[in-house]
Amino acid sequence: MNLNATLFAQFVVFFILAGFTMKFVWPPLMKALDERAEKIANGLAAAEKGKAEMAAAEKRVQAELAVAKDEGLKRIGDAEKRAAAIIEDAKKTASDEAARIVAAAKADAEQQVTQAREALRGQVATLAVAGAEQILKREVNAAAHADLLNQLKAEL
Repeated sequence: MNLNATLFAQFVVFFILAGFTMKFVWPPLMKALDERAEKIANGLAAAEKGKAEMAAAEKRVQAELAVAKDEGLKRIGDAEKRAAAIIEDAKKTASDEAARIVAAAKADAEQQVTQAREALRGQVATLAVAGAEQILKREVNAAAHADLLNQLKAEL
C-alpha cells in the first residue's frame, strides 16, 4: 500500500500543481500570448494598410505625372503656336515695311525723273532759243518771250 499511497500522493500533488498552474501561471501566459498575437495581428494590419496607402499614393503620383505631362505638352503647343504667330507677325511687318520702302523709292525715283525732265526741258528750251538765235542771227529776248518759252517747255 505504500506504493498506492505514494501514487495517490503524487496524484494529489500533480492535481494541486495543475490547479495552481491553471489558476496562477496559465492566465498570465495566455494573456502574454494573446497580447503577442494581438501585436502581430496589429502589425500585419498596419503593414497591409501601409501597402494600400502606398498603392493609393502610387496611383496619385501617376495621375499627377499624367496631368503634369499633359499640361507640359499643352504649354509646348501653346508656345509653338505663339512662336508661329510672332513669326507671321514679323513677316507681315517686314512685308509692310518692304512695301513702304519700295513705294518711297518709286516716289523718289519718279520725283528724280520729273526733275530730270524739267531740267532737260529747260536745257532744250535754251538750245532751241540758241538755235533760233543762230537762225535769226539776232538775240532773242528771254524775258520778252517767256510765254513762248514756257509753251515750248510744255510741248517738250
